[in-house]
Amino acid sequence: MENLLQVGVITSTHGIRGEVKVFPTTDDNKRFQKLKECFVEYKGEMLPMKAKSCKFFKNMVILGFEDIDNVNDVEKYKQCKIYVDREHAIPLGKDEYFVTDLIGMQVVTREERRLGVLSEVIPTGANDVYVVKDEDNNELLLPAIKECILSIDMKQGRITVQMMKGMEE
Repeated sequence: MENLLQVGVITSTHGIRGEVKVFPTTDDNKRFQKLKECFVEYKGEMLPMKAKSCKFFKNMVILGFEDIDNVNDVEKYKQCKIYVDREHAIPLGKDEYFVTDLIGMQVVTREERRLGVLSEVIPTGANDVYVVKDEDNNELLLPAIKECILSIDMKQGRITVQMMKGMEE
């Protein structure tokens, strides 16, 4: 399990006081209101940062960092990812998982037929879609709904699915 979880990507600066616009990569944008400490990935390094302000504008989050009060000081962070450590992550509810923990899990059918490995999770609005790649690199798209995803066993690293009508190869 990875200790750092991505929560956003800095898209641009905002104003002249050193704030940045962040595209959230988390399900809960309000988590930024409670954000105190985070890491900005800059040139392969994880730089610890302390958040001092948070506002919302459309689908973006406007963040200010301590000790940064000039647009020139944050310009270099454009397109950088923002992470939090696992202990500061928003607690998960029942049947909720961090995407990073699901990637790489084996995907099998109820009948124990191996389908491949979960390679990506695509958020679509209504429900996520799991991208499963087999050993030939073929992709299978599975809706992340309870009729299809029967169980997720984190200890075994395994997702058991029910192939729905029309999904068979």
